[in-house]
Amino acid sequence: MKVLRAIFLIGAALVVSGCVLSQGGANTSLTSSFPLAEPDWIRDGQPIVFEGDTWYPTDNVEWLLDSEVNQMGEYKGVPFYIDKTDVKPFDRLYTRFAKNRYRAFETNQ
Repeated sequence: MKVLRAIFLIGAALVVSGCVLSQGGANTSLTSSFPLAEPDWIRDGQPIVFEGDTWYPTDNVEWLLDSEVNQMGEYKGVPFYIDKTDVKPFDRLYTRFAKNRYRAFETNQ
């Protein structure tokens, strides 16, 4: 009887631990509240016009934390940012398309 009770308890523990692990696993989603796809106008190479300059998207994608950027405005419904350490004239603008993922925009100057 003790053996059957031990087998039952071990089996129950495995079932419960499996349920807990499947619900509490690591969140591997990169999307957060941001879409994975960028707007067509960015993928088509259309610029952002900001402070009299024209900023074109580059192939450079950077990992930046939200605490490392300041939002400077919105263009065609997409917020754009600068690096907090950047000063005028700015080197780059950024748009966010996934958690901590920012597309760089540069001028042709």
